[in-house]
Amino acid sequence: MPLRLFRSRNVSGANVVMGLLVVGFFGMFFLGALYLQGILGYSPFEVGLAFLPSCVVMGTLSLGYAEKLIMGIGAKATLVAGLGFAAVGLLLFSRAPVDANYLVDIAPVQLLLGAGAGLSFPALMTLAMSGATPSDAGLASGLVNTTVQVGGAVGLAVLATLATSRTEGLRADGESVAAALNGGYHLAYLVGAALTVVALVVAVVVLRSPARAEASAGEPAYADAA
Repeated sequence: MPLRLFRSRNVSGANVVMGLLVVGFFGMFFLGALYLQGILGYSPFEVGLAFLPSCVVMGTLSLGYAEKLIMGIGAKATLVAGLGFAAVGLLLFSRAPVDANYLVDIAPVQLLLGAGAGLSFPALMTLAMSGATPSDAGLASGLVNTTVQVGGAVGLAVLATLATSRTEGLRADGESVAAALNGGYHLAYLVGAALTVVALVVAVVVLRSPARAEASAGEPAYADAA
């Protein structure tokens, strides 16, 4: 892979944002499924139904509205909005109790995270592709997808480790199994939310809209190179 690709602040920045963002999403789906089954007593089928709203919102925004928003208010603004939704969703999930009510404690989280993903992912791809030359477009796209897999896998391993450590500490302090497990999950969601906030800061500071990048740099090979 040609390292010149990373001269583009949009390519580099988009991959950093993506790597941070997917940690929270992978953690929510994996640890959230454990929470729903192990603490709330959902069956595997019910877990799938519980996650369905996020998938519907994500697909609807990605296919029907994200492109219009990107064209209207810009990819960067769309990304910032999506990251905000994702961070709030993870923060809300970090307060879900051991006797949660789906409509009150779970459904709003699913809708917010679905909106976050549906807006953030198309905007990130747009920004990453805007920083690459036409000959490197395929490489830039592949790099973002690789970041999703690697960032999600590593991030999930870290979140699971933190959650387990927190759970063991709470059990040692005399908490019930359900409360200790939930405490561990809460820590993981909070870390995911914090990383999403860091991603938002990186997006605001590092990324530039394609039109601005091209105008300020006179449209060179890597229009938004630092």
